Amino acid sequence: MKISLNGEHVDAREAKTIADLVNRYQLPPQSILVEHNGLAVHRHEWEERPLSEGDRIEFIRVVAGG
Repeated sequence: MKISLNGEHVDAREAKTIADLVNRYQLPPQSILVEHNGLAVHRHEWEERPLSEGDRIEFIRVVAGG
């Protein structure tokens, strides 16, 4: 299954949900925000949000600073 991840076309392989994709890239869940087809997805929804062919996913890293 092909998806767009941060503007790059990638093969999602066995990733069935957003949580699977986050785990695949070994991202720390507490420091990223996820957009799925232009809509922000709460962390508690990641396990239930399925991926489909052509989806657009954006991982946005949250950084503290001033």
